Amino acid sequence: MRTRTTHRRWLRAGAAIGSAGVAALTTLTAAAPQALAAGAPATATPIQHVVVIFQENVSFDHYFGTYPNAANTADDKVKFTAKPGTPQVDGLTPDLLQHNPNKANPKRLGPAQAVTCDQGHEYKDEQLAFDGGKMDQFIEHTDRENCTKPMYSEPGLVMDYYDGNTVTALWNYAQRFAMSDNSFGTTFGPSTPGALNLISGQTHGGYAVDPKTGKKTTDPKVVSSADANGIGTVIEDPDPAFDDCANTSNHAAMTGRNIGDLLTEKKVSWGWFQGGFRPTTAATDTTPAVCATAHANVVGASRSDYNAHHEPFEYYRSTANPHHLAPKSVDEIGHDGQANHQYDLGDFDAALNNGTLPAVSYLKAANYQDGHAGYSDPLDEQKFVVDTVNKLQQSKDWASTAVVIAYDDSDGWYDHKFAAPVNGSQDAANDVLNGAGQCGNNAAWGGYADRCGYGPRLPLLVLSPYAKSNFVDHTLTDQSSILRFVEDNWKTGRIGDASFDEHAGSIESMFDFKSPLSATLLLDPATGQATQAAATSTPTAAGASATASASASASTQPGAGAALASTGSNTVPVAVGAAVLCAVGAGVVHTVRRKGRRRA
Repeated sequence: MRTRTTHRRWLRAGAAIGSAGVAALTTLTAAAPQALAAGAPATATPIQHVVVIFQENVSFDHYFGTYPNAANTADDKVKFTAKPGTPQVDGLTPDLLQHNPNKANPKRLGPAQAVTCDQGHEYKDEQLAFDGGKMDQFIEHTDRENCTKPMYSEPGLVMDYYDGNTVTALWNYAQRFAMSDNSFGTTFGPSTPGALNLISGQTHGGYAVDPKTGKKTTDPKVVSSADANGIGTVIEDPDPAFDDCANTSNHAAMTGRNIGDLLTEKKVSWGWFQGGFRPTTAATDTTPAVCATAHANVVGASRSDYNAHHEPFEYYRSTANPHHLAPKSVDEIGHDGQANHQYDLGDFDAALNNGTLPAVSYLKAANYQDGHAGYSDPLDEQKFVVDTVNKLQQSKDWASTAVVIAYDDSDGWYDHKFAAPVNGSQDAANDVLNGAGQCGNNAAWGGYADRCGYGPRLPLLVLSPYAKSNFVDHTLTDQSSILRFVEDNWKTGRIGDASFDEHAGSIESMFDFKSPLSATLLLDPATGQATQAAATSTPTAAGASATASASASASTQPGAGAALASTGSNTVPVAVGAAVLCAVGAGVVHTVRRKGRRRA
């Protein structure tokens, strides 16, 4: 039986081995991307794989307003306690909580209020709520309380927020990885503008299409401020013109380029993966495809999985897959083929399990898991995000992967932070942001109206071995900053035509490319907390890297899950993973280097 003194000596010896292992592991991890990149296009950073999880309709204050302080009431089954030294965010101060300039104070929502009314989030209404930067007109212009049970509602609902007892996984990711408290929607408005800004930084260049004839038509609900050729700006949610599963209203087609075009030109593998994209009825020569799969959310309300206006690449003829054709093989995923880079979420899992993860992947959850108030919720969203991130961390590509969690718009939820517009617009019909922050104060880039921005503040997180740990970034960024990172990393050049990518702030300050951390963070999708079950429930993919395997092994050590969860850190210590590597020896190094040469 080991005595306490002997145990201390054993720990000191283990720590010394662990320190040496950390140094070896850091060198190995830093070198791994070069091996992984063999035969693939060179990247500007060690990141060989970017996975963007693009969720729906959340303002920063709605999810992170009181971070890192959760209420932890007696009714909360899931508790959250932040790590000591966790940095503060620009969130809801006591004064904003108790003496808010709006007509109601923000109130905390708990898990029992997860499914709520959808709030107002039109381009014009959001500007009115901002009231020239005073941020005091949300009740008048974006508050919606007209939903019925089982959805939750109360007066002043638009002001309300969740904390770490409900959005537990996201708060735990913020503890382990990096987050921003100064990132905004590129422009005002709902889902479609946000999705277009993610992939092109450009909401101008659209025109209306009659879904019956496929011909150009005129429709101010599709594009605003249209010129003599019918080309205008998308500020609402028209469905895409090149999609069999679009609705029957007039559709929008986009001109210009998007990031898919740029990546294809550089021969970089990429894809958009969306829940419900695989049709239930295939297209024929005379009939379109039908997308009819559906799921029930946490309160049992059913919603169809696929939402056409959430799929931005379907607005561009060059990147569309109108009939929702499946790839002919797993190896085709990410490359040119009949699917044209547009896939079902199941195809992402297939590529990941096959060891052929595309270099750039955009993931869109099925409607019930995308976080959109009115039909989704934070709890269903958490299951999707955690399940996805767990699988990525246990894959062979994790050592060179960056996961970006971002949102398409704020849903109109209250956020107190104002960023003065950097791009102007002088459309009297739609641009009503008055006072010091008036949209017309700045010239419109390209002369294009109805692209006033920045819009509302949104959550942004970066999860990666190269992400800074427990770090809050204050760099001014927007949705097109993600686009810019992809452009810069794969050296594609810019979109052009006054895209926001030319002006976007960089997200690179959320990374530390010199000192990667091997520790993974495997969570329980149901609770958002780290548990031993979460660390072992998803089998490690064949050929998983030593980093992922070592971390998974370390996380199953007796007591590790409970101890880490109680501190709020919920991570697998680097030293333990390094010690496992040292114990295994040079064979592990050889295995990682040999298996890391598979092309993306």
